[in-house]
Amino acid sequence: MYVCSCFGVTEEQVREHAAAGACTPRQIASASKAGTDCGSCVRRIQGILGRGQCPRRAAMERGEPALAAGAGEAPEPESRPWEPAVSEPAAAAGPAVPARAAA
Repeated sequence: MYVCSCFGVTEEQVREHAAAGACTPRQIASASKAGTDCGSCVRRIQGILGRGQCPRRAAMERGEPALAAGAGEAPEPESRPWEPAVSEPAAAAGPAVPARAAA
């Protein structure tokens, strides 16, 4: 049976996404777009998800990380090789300007 007629998402698809780890209507929407147009199916999706055991929630209750390692971490900042090193005397004269910007 269709849950979301806007995007043709079925109950079975919602259950498959839930089995894959989606615990909230927002996570179902990210996986299938269900609930992102008119919104009339959101309560139905909530009913399907119920208050059953969510793998992420269960992991958090046990004190384990809810996300896979590295999934929620920010990337390392990039180095900027185009910025010239500022020496002590140049620092007193003012901010350094990259060579290609001065040309």
